[in-house]
Amino acid sequence: MSCCNKLAEKLKMKTDTLDKICVFLAELLGTAMLVFLGCMGCVSTDVFHNNHLQMCLNFGLVVMVVIQCFGCVSGSHLNPTVTIAAYVYEMISAPMAIVYFCGQMLGGFIGYGLLKVVLPDSVINTPSTGLCVTLPHPEITAGQGCIIEFIITAILILVCCGVWDPRNAKFHDSVPIRFGLAIACLAITAGPFTGASMNPARSFGPALWHNNFTMHWVYWVGPMSAAVIAAFGYKIVFRREVKEEAVHHKLRNLEDVPLS
Repeated sequence: MSCCNKLAEKLKMKTDTLDKICVFLAELLGTAMLVFLGCMGCVSTDVFHNNHLQMCLNFGLVVMVVIQCFGCVSGSHLNPTVTIAAYVYEMISAPMAIVYFCGQMLGGFIGYGLLKVVLPDSVINTPSTGLCVTLPHPEITAGQGCIIEFIITAILILVCCGVWDPRNAKFHDSVPIRFGLAIACLAITAGPFTGASMNPARSFGPALWHNNFTMHWVYWVGPMSAAVIAAFGYKIVFRREVKEEAVHHKLRNLEDVPLS
């Protein structure tokens, strides 16, 4: 019996390790797709025409596509703020949060690197900041930008918590569409002021490739603090466990069985 228990433990360990590898790869590929396709949709030059609405809708649609691809594997966090919120919400452990974070950061770096391979230098190396490098608008101070990122990220996390709420467990079929539209809405609203990152991994990749970390702290402090506060607040104030419905049997014993 002890040999069987040891074998079962080893198999369980191998399964756990495989699951962690799958989650890491799903977050890496998903975040790479997010940065690659999302930032490609932000190209706007005299040759490649684009507008703000198109950029925002593109990012929302990309999120929808990625969630549809990898949502069943890792939940498609694609964003350290979502991972932090999931940890606060007690959906993942601290070691798994680290796995998610590593996959997201590496994915953002790889996704933008692929973009540099396939697009012309004139598109990538724009005169001001570089393609998709997030910076507050010149009329916006760093503090104001941080507050804006905090608010829109908090709203995004509230959307996540609403989806994770046990009372919403039966309504997950449209999750990719809901998240895509939520991202598009927040980007349309706040994009002109801060770039509406809401995602440190999405901001870190372009900033690292361009070595441009001007006011980069805004895109860490605002979103990460929003994730902790919003997730904790929703968990304490709004979350409710679903009560199991009692099963009522019409026939409780053999005496209730009708005679044929």
